[in-house]
Amino acid sequence: MLAWLGVSAIWQRRSFWTSENLIASAFYGDAAIGRGFASSTLSGTALYVLVYSLLGGLFAAVFRSQERQVRVLLLSLVFSMGWYYLSFHVMYRSVLPLVYLLHTERPMVLGHLVYGTFLARFQNYAGGGHIEIHATAEE
Repeated sequence: MLAWLGVSAIWQRRSFWTSENLIASAFYGDAAIGRGFASSTLSGTALYVLVYSLLGGLFAAVFRSQERQVRVLLLSLVFSMGWYYLSFHVMYRSVLPLVYLLHTERPMVLGHLVYGTFLARFQNYAGGGHIEIHATAEE
């Protein structure tokens, strides 16, 4: 998702790091909004990775028993778009107004669809849901 947002920002003649700098305004205010990579960009990237990893974990925990891949894909797309509208159109409007005002909607929507598509693949990486411990003879 972040790679797509960076590429789309370049197409719009903006900095590759625009979305990360925007979300970094949660920590640095309008000082984070600048062209290019800065130290505040790391905070924005970390915040994106943290939030979307937690969302992915929540989704995987709730829908781990779903066996039909098409259903999981549809659920993940609805989940990602629901999060987009909740965060960018409800929460950020009051909490992070710069993000709400300055984000570009179409690339962000497509980015969330990309996120939802990859989120649907969580079962490929989840393993069997159990941990196996193997002891060796040297122990």
